[in-house]
Amino acid sequence: MQATVTVLVYSDDSNTREQVRLATGRRPAPDVPVVEFVECATPAAVLKELDRGGIDACVLDGEAVPMGGMGMCRQIKDEIFRCPPVLLLIARPQDAWLATWSRAEAAVTLPVEPVEFANALAGLLRQRRLQSA
Repeated sequence: MQATVTVLVYSDDSNTREQVRLATGRRPAPDVPVVEFVECATPAAVLKELDRGGIDACVLDGEAVPMGGMGMCRQIKDEIFRCPPVLLLIARPQDAWLATWSRAEAAVTLPVEPVEFANALAGLLRQRRLQSA
């Protein structure tokens, strides 16, 4: 099994990024590797990190400013070759259809509920591991 996975977290709010780190812990599930985080507060930083490569999954804040996670997700799905799977943080469950529009593979609501979030992230990381095998 791979020693670590890298998860990019995009939010202009440091509290949201912290919620993601705390909900993930060292690993979101026993059968996935230890998680290392790359935190980004701007859309330009997200694109730079994805261009660099080595990102296994992205967590994008749908409420981020100046560009929300939904728009960011749609952009990276169009522009990044072999774009990693995306977990979108949405404000309300009713916004799930917008997450579908953005092409995110999963969505959970804010504030982050640790068990729901960890399960969703672990699912994306398992899926990514199967695709790269």
